[in-house]
This record gives sequence, C-alpha cells and structure tokens, in this order.
Amino acid sequence: MSKTGKLARPGLAIALAALLAAAPSGAQESGGGGEGAAPVGGGALTGAEETYDLLFRGGTLDEIDGGLVYTRKVRNTAAPEAAARDTGTIEIGFEEGSGDTPRLAAMRFHQDDRSKGIGSFPASVGNPVIMYFVESVIRDMAETAGGSPFYIRNRVKDALVQPAEVETVTFEFDGTQVEGRAVTLRPFQNDPNRDRMQGFGDLALTVTMSEAVPGWYHGLTAEIEEDAGTDGARSDYRSVMTFEGMAGETAR
Repeated sequence: MSKTGKLARPGLAIALAALLAAAPSGAQESGGGGEGAAPVGGGALTGAEETYDLLFRGGTLDEIDGGLVYTRKVRNTAAPEAAARDTGTIEIGFEEGSGDTPRLAAMRFHQDDRSKGIGSFPASVGNPVIMYFVESVIRDMAETAGGSPFYIRNRVKDALVQPAEVETVTFEFDGTQVEGRAVTLRPFQNDPNRDRMQGFGDLALTVTMSEAVPGWYHGLTAEIEEDAGTDGARSDYRSVMTFEGMAGETAR
C-alpha cells in the first residue's frame, strides 16, 4: 500500500450524501427498526426532528480554523483483520474556497506511516465525521454479518428520522467537566431479520456531543450490547471514535 492515496471506497461520498438526504420534514413513520421503540437505556425519547438536528447539526465548523483529530478503535472478533485495518486516526483539515467554490472539510485516515484520503465535503453542512462514523459502521456490519449494505443503510436512515433516546450527560474535556447530550439509536431493535444478523440486531449507536467541544462531537460509539439476550451466534463488535483535539495540539 502506498503512503498516500485515495481510500478504496468510491461510493463513500454518495453514501454520505444519502444519509444527509434522510433529513425529516416532520415526524415520519417507518417499517424499520426504530418505530415505536421504548427507551431501554434510561434516557428520554426525543422527537424525530430534534434527533436529526442534534446528530447532523449545521454550522459546527464555521468557527474552526485548525484541523480536528479523532481516533477510531475497532474490535471485531468475527473480522479481526478488518478491525485492525480500520483502527487509526481521522484528521479533518480545511480547503478555503473562493468565489463560487465553497470551503471544504477534507478528511484523511492515518495509520502508522500511511495516509489515505477519505473525501472532501462542504464545511457549511457541518462536521462530516458523523457521516463517516455511520457509514463505517454500516460497512462493518455488512462485512461481518454478510447482509446487504443497502438494506442496512436504509434501516439506519429510518432510525435517523425516528424519535430516539437522548440523555443529558457530563464528561471531562480539556481538564474540566462539561455538559452535553448523548443520543442512542437502535436501528434493528424491531427488525424482522434481526435474528440472522449475528448479534448486530442488538447494535446501539451512541453519539455524545457538546457546545464545549470543537466540531461538536466528543465520542461516537457503535457496539453490540452484551445484555440484549439474542440467541444464536454473536459477533463481539465495538467501534469507538473519540475527539482527541486540534491538529498539532496534545490529545485531550
């Protein structure tokens, strides 16, 4: 593998755009996994539009001048080589626009001495790390459980426009305690095919965010919940993305 080059995911930009296109115009009904689900983690349910606005908040990069750095750590006992491949650092830098050319947020994946371009996205839309996180989990699930990425992506899109579990949380950032929100989605909770998903039917995606964190997102976690009680073969899967700091600064 060369030290630089494009990430081998030619459809990623299209997939990320599809996730953005899921924005609700109001409360929607869906046959997917999230409809009618009661909160199971102790949080309160929030409305569909509020869920989407929290997860895909606009303007989060407007005041960011330097780069943003995130780590991604993946554990997947069913596909350990894929987990090692996808564990690394994601950096978001900026390409200033001019005239009709918008300012772009350019994402790169770093692992040891290798660096791969992920893609560039209009910075005005918001922080693309949320889209990268969701699409990476979709790919992980498809690779591990053998399902259709199109089916999986559609179920996740359904979950994005349904009421979700939201908690007010406190966590340490930059040496102080800050308040934020944590949104948890369970896209396959009521899916009729969940028993064939090798445990991914119990997948929970939790995003923690705060005004105090540059770029809005502090942590993005996807995991198969251990106490969900699904019978049959289960994968041990956990993907965690964490904001580490601004590029060139000490990790926080």
